[in-house]
Order: sequence, then structure tokens, then C-alpha cells
Amino acid sequence: MSWISDQRILLIVISFSTSLQCTKVLSEWKKCGDRECETAMSRVQATTDYLGPDCRYLNFKTGEEIMVYSKLSRKNENLWTGSKGKDFGYFPKDAVKVEEVFIAEEVEVLTRETDFLCLHGEKYAFE
Repeated sequence: MSWISDQRILLIVISFSTSLQCTKVLSEWKKCGDRECETAMSRVQATTDYLGPDCRYLNFKTGEEIMVYSKLSRKNENLWTGSKGKDFGYFPKDAVKVEEVFIAEEVEVLTRETDFLCLHGEKYAFE
């Protein structure tokens, strides 16, 4: 009977650590096409399949088109933010190739807590 209790504790610990990972700030700065980061900067095409580590990341398959809205800077320049249909999230810039640039002059702005929002069922989790 005690092994069932041990398994429940282990599941709680794993769930808690996964939840913390999903709210981690990825960078304090980002580059955008405008101060509000509402203008698409470029259109890219996936060069590989990508499955992100949590719900903040955009999953895609090779050949899919993605609209880029921001690029993390300074601390973590490898991640860009974009959308594919109704899906929105982070992805590694190395998994795509640029097809068309809309905004050549980038503006660097501070990230906000909502930039790292992760949706779990019906709850929002913040760091």
C-alpha cells in the first residue's frame, strides 16, 4: 500500500516541476516590427518537423508556413515567435527558412509576463 502513496507523491513532484518549466521566462528582451509586436515581420517555411517541450511552443511539420511576429534577443536569440493558422508560440529559428521579409528594421522591447503565458486546460499559469 505504501508504494501507491510513493507513486502519487512522485506524480505530484513531476507535475509541479513540469508546471514550473512552462512558466519560465525565456528572455527579458525581444525584437519586433513595431512597439506592440502586432505586425508580422516575416513569413518562414518549416525545414523540419518540430514538437515543442510545452504549450508555449508552436508545433509544425516540414513545409508549413509560419508568420513571425517577434524574435527573442540577448539572452535567448534562438527562439522566434509566430503563428500557423490559429496556433501561436515559440520555435527555434534553425527549424525554418525565411521566405519573405515584411519588416527589415526591428525594434527591441522588453518582454512582458504575458509573453510566457502557458494555457493548461482552463487555467493560465504565470511565473
